[in-house]
Amino acid sequence: MKKLLAFIGATLLCMAAFAQNGGITPSMLEQISKGWAGTPADKALRNAVAQTPINTLAVNAENAAMIGTDFSDRVQTKGITDQKSSGRCWLFSGLNVLRAAAIQKWDLGNFQFSQNYCFFWDQLEKANLFLQAIIDTRDKPQDDREVDWLFSNPIGDGGTFTGVANLVTKYGLVPSDVMPETAVANSTSQMRTHLATLLRQDGLKLRGIAAEAGVTSLKGAKAKKAAAALQERLQHEKTAMLAEVYHILALCLGVPPTEFEWKGRTVTPVQFYNELLGYDLEGGYVMLMNDPTREYGKVYEIQYDRHMYDGQNWVYVNLPLERIKEMAVASIKADVAMYFSCDVGKFLDRSRGVADLRNYDYGSLLGVDFTMDKRERIITHASGSSHAMTLIAVDLKDGKPVKWMVENSWGASSGYQGNIIMTDEWFDQYMFRLVVEKRFVPADVLAMLKQEPVMLPAWDPMFLPEE
Repeated sequence: MKKLLAFIGATLLCMAAFAQNGGITPSMLEQISKGWAGTPADKALRNAVAQTPINTLAVNAENAAMIGTDFSDRVQTKGITDQKSSGRCWLFSGLNVLRAAAIQKWDLGNFQFSQNYCFFWDQLEKANLFLQAIIDTRDKPQDDREVDWLFSNPIGDGGTFTGVANLVTKYGLVPSDVMPETAVANSTSQMRTHLATLLRQDGLKLRGIAAEAGVTSLKGAKAKKAAAALQERLQHEKTAMLAEVYHILALCLGVPPTEFEWKGRTVTPVQFYNELLGYDLEGGYVMLMNDPTREYGKVYEIQYDRHMYDGQNWVYVNLPLERIKEMAVASIKADVAMYFSCDVGKFLDRSRGVADLRNYDYGSLLGVDFTMDKRERIITHASGSSHAMTLIAVDLKDGKPVKWMVENSWGASSGYQGNIIMTDEWFDQYMFRLVVEKRFVPADVLAMLKQEPVMLPAWDPMFLPEE
């Protein structure tokens, strides 16, 4: 008994000590524990929640009926793609935009471009981007924020539409049957892990070579000569490292074709793209963003948010939702699909393929109020752009959108016939990025793009690659 009392006394003393530093005191714990009343209703809910996923219990029965599936305006597309267990939504969405244009122009039927072909070059280019960035930052300390970010993010399979534009412009396209998917392309995590480990190892080697050279301690002509020699050596090492990356990619994804047969003749991937579509991907589109944490009407650029060292960073103009919707409607009415990204997991009923703020009533189930608006969710990391899809439809009532539809890349059996229908209210809260052809962009918005972009750091929470 004495030991028990001593233990209780020691515990109370410890709690009192913690309280002086902001810890939980006995009296505070007494107040906190009142959050559980232990009523029969509480116990019944506790029993249910302990055995059932929260989303299942939070389903709003009053909103269970399937939303209307008719749309006043819809882009004509054919076939649903499937990224499977990979983070390539950005690539599927971007190529689906091009696919819709190609199908309409050439009446190709259920045609697909090879995502695997573009993904091969994406991974090689990202490896070069990382290694060259390590060379460029070799004089900075290892714990520098930029260097640390590079080693934290050496390579991944997520991305943006800018990456699609750069890759297709440089390497062209091939049909899906020319370079089909592989098991690794469909499930990229293991390859990504091994490539990341190899690149981190290579990055340390490059920094070690630079440190041993001691160029920064030299002066004058000797410094210039030594710097040139070091740069040449680092480029030689980088090339050898990229050869190893290429070897891994060839094993996992296959060797990209340099030419193939198309309609009775031999073409290169670049010729194929130029003849099939051939418009300016890098300069023909405008990236739009709705980010209420930053000033509207301004242009922003994200450091390292690109797929190629010599490619383009993601550059966007930040606009109110009403302006973005105007351009989206104009594009759909012209039968042109768009690259679109959002925070897809919020209030999404996957079985019906409906994103609606009324799908789930978490507050009633858990007994709390969730009150943050879009801006507050962004600054607290509670929401951000997580998934890219292809915007293909809008339903207008009296000229105003009431719902939208995107073509997804989770297979034909997911959602509503492979698509997701979004209410306009959901669109307002969780839509972030849209890529629109310049012909649908008003003159005043085009004029905004003449501004010098505000550079944002690579680690900004709004600009993680879409998966």
